[in-house]
Amino acid sequence: MPLPKLPTKPATLLSPQDYPKAEKGKSVKPVMTLVESTPHAIESAPEARAKTSEKAPAAKRTAKPKAVESLIKSSASRIGDKLGVTKMFVLDTNVLMHDPTSLFRFEEHDVYLPMMTLEELDNHKKGMSEVARNARQVSRSLDALVAGVEEHAIEEGIPLSKLGNKDAKGRLFFQTKLQNVTLPEGLPIGKADNQILGVVRALEAQFPDRPIVLVSKDINMRIKARAMGLPAEEYFNDHVLEDTDLLYSGIMQLPDDFWHKHAKGMESWQENKHGTGYTFYRVTGPLVPSFLVNQFVFLEPNNGEAPFYGQVRQINGKTAVLQTLRDYTHGKNSVWGITARNREQNFALNLLMNPECDFVTLLGQAGTGKTLLALAAGLAQVLETKLYNEIIVTRVTVPVGEDIGFLPGTEEEKMSPWMGAFDDNLEVLNKSDSDAGEWGRAATQDLIRSRIKIKSLNFMRGRTFVNKFLIIDEAQNLTPKQVKTLVTRAGPGTKIVCLGNIAQIDTPYLTEGSSGLTYVVDRFKGWSHSGHVTLARGERSRLADHASDVL
Repeated sequence: MPLPKLPTKPATLLSPQDYPKAEKGKSVKPVMTLVESTPHAIESAPEARAKTSEKAPAAKRTAKPKAVESLIKSSASRIGDKLGVTKMFVLDTNVLMHDPTSLFRFEEHDVYLPMMTLEELDNHKKGMSEVARNARQVSRSLDALVAGVEEHAIEEGIPLSKLGNKDAKGRLFFQTKLQNVTLPEGLPIGKADNQILGVVRALEAQFPDRPIVLVSKDINMRIKARAMGLPAEEYFNDHVLEDTDLLYSGIMQLPDDFWHKHAKGMESWQENKHGTGYTFYRVTGPLVPSFLVNQFVFLEPNNGEAPFYGQVRQINGKTAVLQTLRDYTHGKNSVWGITARNREQNFALNLLMNPECDFVTLLGQAGTGKTLLALAAGLAQVLETKLYNEIIVTRVTVPVGEDIGFLPGTEEEKMSPWMGAFDDNLEVLNKSDSDAGEWGRAATQDLIRSRIKIKSLNFMRGRTFVNKFLIIDEAQNLTPKQVKTLVTRAGPGTKIVCLGNIAQIDTPYLTEGSSGLTYVVDRFKGWSHSGHVTLARGERSRLADHASDVL
């Protein structure tokens, strides 16, 4: 079946129904539905951004689909965009406690803080939780902004760029007087959310020619605002991507005519790296600018020719260097008795076994082999090649259901209930040696256990790992700040592997777009010492694969 031309617009993922069955001797093309892009661009900062005024410099903007724009922006924001006027955003308390720097994320627009928002900040400032720390940080920022400002000048607004945030060109307004709040009958006036809604309504009456928008992370708050006819939006500045279908997959399929268009002046040579011979191709052509360093490319022709699997090693303008891969699907290249069962697993093992790749991220649904591949690669490089000293395993302790309470024992004993997935995979890896016998397997298991350390995320601050193979499981439940804390623990000779499935987020305040795993995949793409693969096919069992599809 000939491959379709490369799309010029972002496309939706094809479902199995979109692939029609072809009769012998006939070729058919799959039906592809394109998502139309907007003719104008939407800002990458919070949804609360409008077109900059004539005096303000243009910011970086990325085009997004119309459907995404309608979800992000309220009608008041869209009207403000058309008129080219700056907006006033009323911030709910949860926005400030979620992102303490949100005050400075609204570009040329103004920010308004109701007195009830300050009251709620004061109520949440005590404690050692992340929310309490954020509330204290916001209070310190507000104190620094207010310092040295005359009392009468507060009503005119305080420049948000006062503390050195050059992108924040708007002003900060406080609720300095009691406003006439008129709420629908039946809504209790004493409730904090309702008082903030009343402030938004009063501001609309006070500034009839200016868009007033409520920004809140609280879904019910936004629903109540819209029911009252008030514009409300979510705070989207923490979202890496608005559509996770656009997340970097680490893999690109080459068109059938790739070699015809890119073979002119092509050079090829062979090198021996880490005991394996690799072939390199230097190609030039129109597809090269869309490549990223360490991205995997493949071409599987249907005319009987051998498939091509490669990895982009260097990019210079319209010239790229492609390197062939080691075939981990063959038994002679097995890693701790494990061979790759599909194309994506082969790509993943090439990253995991590459000592020059310091940071690896593996995404995939349940049963795609993420944990098994990472553990097998870790054992092979710790016990066989001695490239690393030991394997350190950690994960977020977020329960799927009700919490079982406090756990007895040491740090490792407390973490053991969360590490059932690694115990299951160790059992599979230990059974691969059938000649060792029961005593031999027990001795091997003890040796492996001595080289694997289970650590809790709570005690990672200030640590440095040297020559360690660090596996972070269930990384989709981490915030971007937690991921930064973990990745910056890496010392010389340490490799970090992040595993996760962004469709299985258990943390209540994270979404697919704001997950720490999505964050690092997007930020590390194209770096010469990192790699990413999205595993596609489940290899656990036919029951697990069917359950993933139908449930």
